[in-house]
Amino acid sequence: MTDDQAVLRCQNGEHEAFRHLVERYKDVLFGTAVLMTGNRAVAEEQVQEALLAAWRGIAGFQSGRPVKPWLVRILVNAVVSQRRRRAVDTVPLETYTHADDRPSPGETVEANLDRQEIREALGGLSRDHRQVVVLRYFADLTVPELAEAIGVREGTVKSRLSRALGQLREQLASGGAREAYSHGQ
Repeated sequence: MTDDQAVLRCQNGEHEAFRHLVERYKDVLFGTAVLMTGNRAVAEEQVQEALLAAWRGIAGFQSGRPVKPWLVRILVNAVVSQRRRRAVDTVPLETYTHADDRPSPGETVEANLDRQEIREALGGLSRDHRQVVVLRYFADLTVPELAEAIGVREGTVKSRLSRALGQLREQLASGGAREAYSHGQ
């Protein structure tokens, strides 16, 4: 079943069709939430909240549009709203695994970010900068999809990505990732 077929079936009230979308995007949503919040329990809660919001809003989803950025936008909004409500501070990134021990997207990112300095540098970025890096390189959103997901212009996405990557390079080159992480929270 394609995403378009699943959306149409969901819009007709078929709960099973929504399971297709959940199964297809749950790992990327969970991994993105972990990287955005730094907390597995909070990430699980945010993904559940986002998926419930998606089900409630599926009737208004425009057929033919990509589902992934729409779901990621709902997740980003859930995380931002949760931060406002609870003022949860980000903690260092956690590793998570699936019960069947297959590498998850989060583990793949973790392998790419295997040096502690990189994780600390990422944690030292502002929330806006960390968000665009996570969504671009973990959720694998294109610049237009990322712009749609977070509700800003493509130029803003490019600018934030450029600044964030520059800060990461600078922190890593100077060995100041540890300091930036401890003061960036």
